[in-house]
Amino acid sequence: MRRLDGRRAIITGGGSGIGRASALRLASEGASVLVVGRREDPLKATVHAAREAGGTCIHHVADAADEAGIGAAIELCVRELGGLDIFFANAGNTDSVKPFLEQSVAQWEGMFRDNVVTAFVACKLAGRYMSEHGGGSIILNSSTGSLRARGGTEAYGAAKAGVNHLTMTAACAFAGKKVRVNAILPGLTETGLTKPMFDWARDNGKEDRLGRLTPMQRPGHVEDMAAVVAFLASDDAAYVDGQLIPVDGGISATHPAGKFIY
Repeated sequence: MRRLDGRRAIITGGGSGIGRASALRLASEGASVLVVGRREDPLKATVHAAREAGGTCIHHVADAADEAGIGAAIELCVRELGGLDIFFANAGNTDSVKPFLEQSVAQWEGMFRDNVVTAFVACKLAGRYMSEHGGGSIILNSSTGSLRARGGTEAYGAAKAGVNHLTMTAACAFAGKKVRVNAILPGLTETGLTKPMFDWARDNGKEDRLGRLTPMQRPGHVEDMAAVVAFLASDDAAYVDGQLIPVDGGISATHPAGKFIY
C-alpha cells in the first residue's frame, strides 16, 4: 500500500513549481488531489500530468487569500473526492528587489496578504473541517529567508517569519483535534518566482555558483520539496507537529560568507 492511499489533498498554487511537483508526488503515493490557483490553464496542465501518470487530480480556480474561494475548494474536494485529509498551503509570492527606503506600505501589505493571509485561510478553513472529521495534516510553505537577513527581500522575509509563527500557534490551536500543522522552509529552488535569478546566472556563466554556499553544494529542486511535503502528509510524520523544517541543502545550519551572484 502506498503511504497516501485513500487520502484527499488540496494544494494551493498548484499550477507550477513546488505546488505542481507536490501534486504529482502526492498523487503518485495514492492521494486524490485538488489543485487550486488563480489561472486555469496551469492548473489544467498539472491535472493532465497527474492523470497521465495514473493519479487522480482535479482543479479549482480561486485566490488562496479569499475565504469564499478556498471554502468552495474544500466543498468541491469533499463532494468530488470524498473528504479532506491534507492541505498544502503552497501559494505565495515574492516581490521586486528595491532599496529598503524605497519600499511602500502597499508592497508590504501585498506580501503579507499573499503569504501570511493565504496560510491563515488554509489553517482556519481546512483546520475547521479536519477538526470535525477525525484530523489531518496542514502544511505551510515558508522559506529559509525567514530565518536570517538577506535570504530574500525584507518584506518577503518578514512575511515568511509570520508564516513560521502561524505554524506553531495553529498547531497549538488544534491541540487535541488530531490536526497537525507544520511548515517546509525551502532554500534556493528554481521555480517561477526564482527563474529570473537562475536565468541570469546561466546567461552570465555563473550557474555553478547557484547553491554553492550550501553544504550540499547545489540549489534545491522542486522534487526535493515535494518529498518532504509527502512525508509531512503521511502517517510517517504522525508525531511531528508545529515544526519548521528547512529543506535547503543545509544552509540554515551555517553562517555562510560569500558574494551574491549579482
